[in-house]
Amino acid sequence: MSEDACAVPEAACFLGLDLSTQGLKAVVINGRLEPQQQAVVNFDADLPEFHTASGVRQHADGVTVTSPPMMWVAALDLLFDRLRQQSPLDGILAVSGSGQQHGSVWLRAGASRVLREMRSDQTMRAQLDGIFAMDEAPIWMDASTGEQCAALERRLGGAQAVADLTGSRAYERFTGNQIAKIYARRRDVYDAAERIALVSSFTASLLSGDCAPIDFSDGSGMNLMDLRRRQWAPAALAACGDETLAEKLGPLVPSHFILGGLHPAHVQRYGFPAECLVAAFSGDNPCSLAGLRLEQPGAMALSLGTSDTLFGATDDPRPSGAEGHVFVSPICPENYMVMLVRKNGSVMREQVRDQFAGGSWDQFARALDVIPPGNGGRIGFYHAVPEITPPTARTGIFRFDAQGRPVERFAPEEDCRALVESQFLSLRRHAARIGLQPSSMVVTGGASQNPALLQAAADVFNLPVYVGAQADSAALGAAYRALHAWACRRAGSFVPFGVVTAGAPGLARAALPRPEASPAYEALLARYDALEQRVV
Repeated sequence: MSEDACAVPEAACFLGLDLSTQGLKAVVINGRLEPQQQAVVNFDADLPEFHTASGVRQHADGVTVTSPPMMWVAALDLLFDRLRQQSPLDGILAVSGSGQQHGSVWLRAGASRVLREMRSDQTMRAQLDGIFAMDEAPIWMDASTGEQCAALERRLGGAQAVADLTGSRAYERFTGNQIAKIYARRRDVYDAAERIALVSSFTASLLSGDCAPIDFSDGSGMNLMDLRRRQWAPAALAACGDETLAEKLGPLVPSHFILGGLHPAHVQRYGFPAECLVAAFSGDNPCSLAGLRLEQPGAMALSLGTSDTLFGATDDPRPSGAEGHVFVSPICPENYMVMLVRKNGSVMREQVRDQFAGGSWDQFARALDVIPPGNGGRIGFYHAVPEITPPTARTGIFRFDAQGRPVERFAPEEDCRALVESQFLSLRRHAARIGLQPSSMVVTGGASQNPALLQAAADVFNLPVYVGAQADSAALGAAYRALHAWACRRAGSFVPFGVVTAGAPGLARAALPRPEASPAYEALLARYDALEQRVV
C-alpha cells in the first residue's frame, strides 16, 4: 500500500458524534488528528420540551427506563446548526459516530422512504414525525427484562452457553431481551416495525438517509449475534422474536464499512461537501477503545468513575457466563475487545475517604504512602452496593488478616490501602479470565487526576500507567473511525487502524510500577482469589 493511499488532503476534516445518555457531542479533527471544533447539546437543558431527567425517563415501575428518539433527532438538528455557526463544514470528508450501547429504536414501515425523501428546507424533526413504531426507546439503564433473560438462558443451555455464543450472558439491558419483552407484550409494535435499530445505527440512518446496518462491534452487545461468525445467531433470534426478526434487524457490517454519501439534505442545509461519506456507527464503549487507540492485544484502559470500567483488546477471548463482556473490536476486524464493570468504584472510594481519611484526598494519599504495597497481607472487600464483578448481592465491608481470618477492623490507613488494592486486584484477576492479558494501561475518568490511585494501579497491574489529555474519548474515537473508514475506502482495502492514527497526540506517562510491588502482589493474588470466593 502506497503512502498516497493514506494521504489526507490538506484542508480535510473528519467528524465524530457521540449520542450518550445525557447529550450529543461532536468532535471535528483535521488530517493530523488534531481537534478543530467541538459542540455539545445537553438534552435536559437544550430540549426541555421532552421532559427528561439526565436524558432519560424513569417509569413508574422503577425498572423501565427509556428515552424519546425524537429528542435525539432534534438534538442532531441543533448540533449541526451549532457546528455550522462555529465554522464552515465544507472540509468534512467523512463522519462516523458513537451511540449508547444496547438501546433500541423501533422504526415503522415506510421509515426508510421518509428518510430517503428528506428535504433541506425543513429540520429533520419537522419531517420525521410518525416514523416510530414506538415513541420510546428502551436504553441501557432498563432493568425490566429479567424474565426474558432467564428464558433466553434456559432455551440456549445456560448462562455460559449464551456467553459462548454471543459474548455475554443474558443481560437485562441487552437489546435481544428488550426485543423479546416487546414481542411478548406489545406484539403490535413488533409487527409494525420495519427496522429495529440500535442507537448507533439509528443515528447513522439520519445521516445517510436510509435504514443503516448495525456494525459487528455494537451488534455483539445484543445477545443476538454469533460472536465468532459475525452473523445473527439463529437460535438467539428464535428465542427473542419470530422468523421476521433477522429482516427487521437488517445486515451486519464491519465497523470500517462505508454506508454511502451524506444525504443531500444535509449537504444543502449545513454546507457539508457533496463527497462527504458516512461510515458505520458503533457503540460508545467500542468508540472509546478507538479513541484511546487500544489496537494491539493487551492494550487496556481503566476508567475510574462512579463505576470503574476496564476494557481492552484481545485476540484470545474467553466469554464468561458469570461476568464481563466480549465484543468484536471496532478497529481490528479479526480481534475482540473485553470489558468489565465494577459498580463499587468512586462511590466506595469516597465513602472510605470520608470514614477513614477525614474526608481528605490528601490524607487518603498519605495513607497509601504509609502502608507498603501488599498491606502486610491484609485483604478487604468493600461493597456499598451489590457488585457485578464478581456478581454478588452482599454489601458491607469484609476484612481478613494475613492468615485469612475475618477481622472486625483495620487501622484507618490499612483500610485505605486495602480498598484500592482490592478494587484493582479484582479487575486484574477477572480481566485475565475473559482473555485480557494487559501489556499497557491508560487511565481515564475523574479519579485519574489522583496521583496516589495512578501509582496503586501501576503497582497492582505491574505496568506503566499513562493518561490522555483529550476528553470525550467516544466522540474522538468516532472521528478517528471516520478517518479510518475513509482511508480504507480510498486505499481499496483494509488499512490498519494504527497506520491511520499514527500521528495522534501521545499519552503522558503518569506512574511506573515500583520494584517492591510486584512480588507483594504476586504473593497476594491466589489468597485474594480464594477470599473473594468466600465473600461472594
